[in-house]
Amino acid sequence: MFEILTTFILQMKRQIKGLFMASMLFTTFFVSAQEAQPFNGNTRFEQLDKLLPTPNTYRTASGTPGKDYFQNRADYDIKAELDEPNNKIIGSETITYYNNSPDVLTYMWLQLDQNIFDKNNTTSATNIGGVESVSTRITPSNPNPTITDGKDYGFKITSIKDKTGNKLKYTINQTMMRLDLPMSLNPGQSFVFSIDWNYLITTYYGRSGYEFFAKDGNYNYNIAHWFPRMCAYNDVNGWQHKQFLGQGEFTLIFGNYKVAITVPNDHIVGATGELQNIPQVLTPTQIKRW
Repeated sequence: MFEILTTFILQMKRQIKGLFMASMLFTTFFVSAQEAQPFNGNTRFEQLDKLLPTPNTYRTASGTPGKDYFQNRADYDIKAELDEPNNKIIGSETITYYNNSPDVLTYMWLQLDQNIFDKNNTTSATNIGGVESVSTRITPSNPNPTITDGKDYGFKITSIKDKTGNKLKYTINQTMMRLDLPMSLNPGQSFVFSIDWNYLITTYYGRSGYEFFAKDGNYNYNIAHWFPRMCAYNDVNGWQHKQFLGQGEFTLIFGNYKVAITVPNDHIVGATGELQNIPQVLTPTQIKRW
């Protein structure tokens, strides 16, 4: 070992001049390359001039909405049921979509977030780190593993119809679904359609899923990303239809929500919103505490 180290040191001494020149060249290249680096939000005080869209009538250079600024809207009427024996959510929803943009829309995009767990989805290919060939444990640090329990996860869309009951044409591309409109949706108009769907709940992975407590045989459900929802549409990118990979979440549009959730009578439901039927779902003692 001593002889090998000595030889290496001697070789380094012989090549020190060449290494110095190489270091100079590398430094020059590194400085030049830095000038072309994309925006890095982790660098303090970095300018945003290459990241923000060009000011126009929709958005001004100061960051305030312009005179033509718009936001599309979606109202939801959702009915969902927890099928506890099968760890399954069964739902239906009616969506009223308002086109407040100046554009004529011939199709719409929806997010199908639960499809990150579909066995044919490419989400698992984005996982990095670890030494296992296939990861089956879901944790907050490993939220999108390949699940190999043989179950068919992801949204199962059973029906999409317009308000008159006519079937609508749609195409599912992993976590995104394109809905083709039967006629153009002009500015100022709205479109009403309904979706029936269901999916199997995965084990808990940090934002959603279930935990089983073997000691008392109970399940605790934390449900997020649980219904098909409209993608955002704006003047910069049009429809936001990038794939959901579970590593961040896309903005959604505003709207009103009417939600009815059916669960076994021994469950307690916690959710955001304003509870409308307190006498039907809470005991007198609970109402007093409420």
